[in-house]
Amino acid sequence: MTPAKTICAIHFPVSYRAHTMRTRSWKFQSLHMNLILLMTMNSFLGSTMADSNSCNDSSLPSPPPVSELIVFLQKLQDAGFLSFGNNASFDAKTYVDLPLRFSLQRTSSTFDNLPRSSDGSISAETLTKFIDEYFFEVGSDLVKHIPVDYEAEPANFIPNVKDKRLRSWALKLHAIWLELARKVAENVEDEPDQHTLLPLPNPFVVPGSRFREVYYWDSYWIIRGLLVSKMFQTAKGMIENLLSLVKVYGFVLNGARLYYENRSQPPLLSAMVREVYVATNDTELLQKALPILVEEHSYWTSGPKQVTILDGSGHEHTLSRYYANWKAPRPESYINDVQIAAGVSVNKQEALYHDIATAAESGWDFGSRWLRDEENLSTLFTSWILPADLNAYVFQMESNIAYFAKVLGVKSAVRKFGRAAKARQIAMDSIMWNDDMGQWFDYVLDSYHCKVYLNKTIYLWNERGQRIITSISNFVPLWGGILKPGDARTEKVVNALIKSRLLFPAGLATSLQETGQQWDFPNAWPPLQHMVIEGLFLSGHSDGQRLAKKIALEWIRTNFVAFNESGYMLEKYDATVCGGTGGGGEYELQTGFGWTNGVVLSLLNDLELTLEDPIVCSYLFLKD
Repeated sequence: MTPAKTICAIHFPVSYRAHTMRTRSWKFQSLHMNLILLMTMNSFLGSTMADSNSCNDSSLPSPPPVSELIVFLQKLQDAGFLSFGNNASFDAKTYVDLPLRFSLQRTSSTFDNLPRSSDGSISAETLTKFIDEYFFEVGSDLVKHIPVDYEAEPANFIPNVKDKRLRSWALKLHAIWLELARKVAENVEDEPDQHTLLPLPNPFVVPGSRFREVYYWDSYWIIRGLLVSKMFQTAKGMIENLLSLVKVYGFVLNGARLYYENRSQPPLLSAMVREVYVATNDTELLQKALPILVEEHSYWTSGPKQVTILDGSGHEHTLSRYYANWKAPRPESYINDVQIAAGVSVNKQEALYHDIATAAESGWDFGSRWLRDEENLSTLFTSWILPADLNAYVFQMESNIAYFAKVLGVKSAVRKFGRAAKARQIAMDSIMWNDDMGQWFDYVLDSYHCKVYLNKTIYLWNERGQRIITSISNFVPLWGGILKPGDARTEKVVNALIKSRLLFPAGLATSLQETGQQWDFPNAWPPLQHMVIEGLFLSGHSDGQRLAKKIALEWIRTNFVAFNESGYMLEKYDATVCGGTGGGGEYELQTGFGWTNGVVLSLLNDLELTLEDPIVCSYLFLKD
């Protein structure tokens, strides 16, 4: 398409367009004619249509006010870095998680009066003494909890697995829920100026290690595992916690901390509700969730999160993007973010901080997917990307809301969200699907291919907008249900995955870029494995199902071996080495681990898996 053709077909005022069509039959048969029409239109519209480089996407959000507690804890974090930053185990998040023993005013006043050297630093001894006297241990505002629905060996536990070694291991993973179960201490709600932790009504399961609080998309796979463990009450309670956050904030926070109020995470709440409903037939949960899910949907489909694109045929589509309400260093990673922006001009730092927070909202913090040069974090441009996986999640949300409304007999919502899901499916087919390559690609917005019309930013389809990179995210829409069983394109997706070079002996690599960032090669992440495996299996395609089982077997093997070697389930693994552990990023490898447990238990429960005896790594894949 050419921009002239699209704009002329869509944007002429009705009276002008009607007059033109009555007096002349336009035939868009040449680039020359298109250019003439474009110039004519711009002349006619004058000030009504802004220049392409004036698109209002360049404006940054106006974030909510930062609490005095966060401001103070960032100062403490900065002091901690000056005093202990040369320690490899320094973790900036620790400082904003510390619960205060006394009032903020008293604590802050004492901190300001601590003796400092000429460069403003506080001695390690002085700062350690201050933290010991004025703060409780990090994580102490969470209380260990024994779930009421936990049983050492649940009835009908993973019935498809007959292998005694796998069953024994699965019971050990089931027991890890006891290690990760928490509830918020009672004093947190009464002392809001002493805790960044947010109060929640029900007990929950945390991911593990430094992740001491509830996290949004982690909760989906934790809940999948809890359902395998027959812990239905705990799973429902976790959903109710997330619903309570939507009631307060209008969306589910990245995590249940004060400093996460500026962003969300991949929107999987409706998927959690559906999983629990299917397992329990709890219509009361649907009644409670439906209006709140509608509110969350509005968050993802309005304001700067929603983007309008005209495709090559002149049809208007709307798609969603990540867009954090933030333009400063993240409080939990203040030191890290300042270092990333150190080499960037001051007038561009706010935009960079916004894209850092936006990448964190995606859950993929960080990786080459969001980088202009695929390596340098200072080139993040996350908010200019329409992610294929995010739009699959929102499509799934719309489909789920329509399904819940049908169960509850709310016909108007069935129609509204059924139409919304269909429109998004068409939009993804038009903007993101690449038929030649058999996968969905993220779409990059370009300020030179957009117009502002009646205060609305409209992007014009650009064939170079598809971000043609090798990433596991390109295959997530299959899990989201974009293709129905029997769709001929499924075979293209399966073949594209096989040819992608992302398949390794110990799972699927996140990308082929070895950047040192954790959402890149060679790291293999549990939720991504599960979405691809389940998407292939649910597609109904025979080759896809065989591939799904192969990946699942390799994933189970590497998790089993790593567990027996380390005694832990890990946050991420190395796709290239059976039993290999993941790495990279801004913090050390974490153990626990909530979503890893959930994925393994789900695979063991849903697939008939039998591994060779003994379960060992029979090969190593050596990196070039």
